[in-house]
Amino acid sequence: MRASRRGRARERARKKKREREEEETDRRVPKRRARREEGGGARRAELRRAGGGGHGGAAVPVRPQRQHLLLLPHQLRGPHRHPRHLLPVAAGPARRANSLEKFKKSIWKMPMVSITVVKTPAEYNSYYKGASVAEIKRQYRLLSLKYHPDKGGDEVMFMRIAKAHAALTDDESRKNWEEFGNPDGPQATSFGIALPAWIVDQKNSILVLLVYGLAFMVILPVVVGSWWYRSIRYSGDQILIRTTQIYTYFVYKTRNMDMKRLIMVLAGASEFDPQYNKDATSRPVDNIQIPQLIREIGGINLKKNEPPLTCPYSLKARVLLLANLARMKIPETLEQDQQFVLKKCPALLQEMVNVICQLIIMARSREEREFRAPSLGSLENCMKLSQMIVQGLQQFKSPLLQLPHIEEDNLRRVSNHKKYKIKSIQDLVSLKASDRHNLLHFLEDEKYEEVMAVLGSFPHITMDIKPQVLDDEDSNNITVGSLVTVLVTLTRQTMAEVFEKEQSTCSAEEQPAEDAQGDTNKLKNKGWQQKAKGTKKTSKSKKKKIVKKKATPVPPLPQTKQQKQKQANGVAGSEVMKEDEEEVSDKGSESDEDDTNRDSLSEKDDGSDRDSDREQDEKQSKDDEAEWQELQQSIQRKERALLETKSKITHPVYSLYFPEEKQEWWWLYIADRKEQTLISMPYHVCTLKDREEVELKFPAPGKPGNYQYTVYLRSDSYMGLDQIKPLKLEVHEAKPVPENHPQWDTAIEGDEDQEDSEGFEDSFEEEEEEEEEDD
Repeated sequence: MRASRRGRARERARKKKREREEEETDRRVPKRRARREEGGGARRAELRRAGGGGHGGAAVPVRPQRQHLLLLPHQLRGPHRHPRHLLPVAAGPARRANSLEKFKKSIWKMPMVSITVVKTPAEYNSYYKGASVAEIKRQYRLLSLKYHPDKGGDEVMFMRIAKAHAALTDDESRKNWEEFGNPDGPQATSFGIALPAWIVDQKNSILVLLVYGLAFMVILPVVVGSWWYRSIRYSGDQILIRTTQIYTYFVYKTRNMDMKRLIMVLAGASEFDPQYNKDATSRPVDNIQIPQLIREIGGINLKKNEPPLTCPYSLKARVLLLANLARMKIPETLEQDQQFVLKKCPALLQEMVNVICQLIIMARSREEREFRAPSLGSLENCMKLSQMIVQGLQQFKSPLLQLPHIEEDNLRRVSNHKKYKIKSIQDLVSLKASDRHNLLHFLEDEKYEEVMAVLGSFPHITMDIKPQVLDDEDSNNITVGSLVTVLVTLTRQTMAEVFEKEQSTCSAEEQPAEDAQGDTNKLKNKGWQQKAKGTKKTSKSKKKKIVKKKATPVPPLPQTKQQKQKQANGVAGSEVMKEDEEEVSDKGSESDEDDTNRDSLSEKDDGSDRDSDREQDEKQSKDDEAEWQELQQSIQRKERALLETKSKITHPVYSLYFPEEKQEWWWLYIADRKEQTLISMPYHVCTLKDREEVELKFPAPGKPGNYQYTVYLRSDSYMGLDQIKPLKLEVHEAKPVPENHPQWDTAIEGDEDQEDSEGFEDSFEEEEEEEEEDD
């Protein structure tokens, strides 16, 4: 017991002494370093830096010849982090030194291996190269004497030293460390998420859980729910579903909607109701200003009770629309509301067109007579109303009012002119420049140029129509019940481009006419003479054209026969036999001539048949090539339509009374004017810049015959620029289904061989029976 107590006391004394020495070295070493560097010890300082001086490196000065035992930073942790703590480990005279000063003096005389902390593989390579295994083992023994747990050292530090020793003494692990930076070889790459330290900290675990719970259990469901609640209120075109329901009800209720009724239904949209749309506003001043506008406009029936068409918001929207069509001035407080209503109208009218088309399809699919489809007039009124709202014009106003500086007073001078009767924009553009300038003489030069610039920018559309039946042998043959595809090619040009070409051609034709008028007096007689000559030539040509039909050629009798017949009257009977023999020979020669003529005619017929067959084959091959090219073009068109996403920015519309910039769009459809029915659903053309191809499909009529339809192209922005083109269809009866076809013959060669063998066996048996009967 006493010995153990004494040993413990000694250990404590040693530790205290060691701590005192370390404190003393900590105080004196920096001062001595500074003195040596100032006193010319630059070389030692450089060697010391090269040996890993400073914090994190070796504090012991190392000679260049000495070797290093390398330890990684994770292998040199714990209480002995600084390499200064490794000084007492030195062997030889340094171990027998009684004081720190003697130890420092003797350490330069002793060959030793110092330890340096390596932070990077490059730094490691620069230190351990050249160290032998014996030197590394010797240093390991020295370090184990200090850090071995049995000697009172640090167990964790000793384990790290042992790992470093094992890695540096094994050739394979040393090679792995050189190549891959790890004794065990290449390691798998690991990825992690860089999170702040306070999230991972155990102290903040409850706070982190609360934040996560609040974010994922409360905030996220509220945001998703509010978004879902708003999105289900709107359709794909960002129209309120309640608006679509209102339009469906009133369109079904009133089959034929005139313009007044249509404006009334349009104003009943929920987009104008502040309850469903926050952008819509209602002010107390509206109760005073709206009745004043109603009295000024006139013709608004307020007695009907048809909610929501008679609600305050609907009445306000209707009055603002009618004021825009009449081009009335309204109070400043209502201008903002009017702009809001006008911006919403094009999209709402497109939704109304879709509703009408859906009701027409439902009426066709149902055979009930009670379900009445909307009329074609209701659909066309929707399209016309879009033009009226964009241009700010009433239904029967002149399209010339779309131009700037032309108002009601000036319009009379243009439309009621004695010489020029201008009713449309095309009539005004088709005039010559001089005539147009004379017609618009009441405008100043600047205003006239502005009118011409706007007039030249108006669109001029040309339509090319081609009906066909795709995926059929004969695409041009339309049969009963087939699916007809009408390919419409739209080409857009400006009015200036089209009519400049026409004027250039007209001027080119007028120039030779003017030259000819100067010489009319000189050439009068010659002209009459030319006319007389022309009449003679025509009479001669008429005589030449009258040709008699030739009779069928009959082979003439040979002259020898005729002579013999003349001589037969004066010749004796003895010569009759000779004549008969000669006649027989003549008949044989005639028959030979007839055979040769027939052969030549048959050869000619065969040659003509072959030529006709060749021509037919060439025509069929050309037709097949044309059909193949058309098929390839249709396939390419479909692929482009699927892959390409064209922008809806086409051409800006010129409008004086629309609050924002609008793009130029069109409606394209086919209708039957006589029956007042819609043949194909309207296609909204939103990508027409220069050229566009549109396919309109509809089923062919159920009865064969000739049908006349009309293709309509209507603008949604301009009045008076609609295009109409007739479409004639000749519907034939469908071909009967063939009962027999070579491809349907299912006979097999084996069956035919079997039938032949069975017939042979039957005949053989019959022969045997006959032989038995003979016997």
